[in-house]
Amino acid sequence: MTKPVVVNIPHNLGRAEAHRRLETGFVRIREQISGKAMAVEEAWQGDRLQFRMSGLGQSVSGRLDVLDDSVRIEVDLPWLLASVADKLRSRIAREGTLLLEKK
Repeated sequence: MTKPVVVNIPHNLGRAEAHRRLETGFVRIREQISGKAMAVEEAWQGDRLQFRMSGLGQSVSGRLDVLDDSVRIEVDLPWLLASVADKLRSRIAREGTLLLEKK
């Protein structure tokens, strides 16, 4: 059984710019964690990103939807990682907000 973590991050960038920033940011994240006992898979379909990260016998999957004025992120945690759901939610919100801030 999985425990979903849902984060909504508002933005004022428009859908195309938010998508561009998130795509660039996810590439950076993948480069940082790939090869460190973690495998990362991602697939964009329009403005939806499906992703999966696995390592050390655990797998985390999720979806990211880019909307006109917000981004909705859902991460499915296996029950073993459910205890870190609140910490993960805070970190996702913080990192996502940094990527989407007006510059």
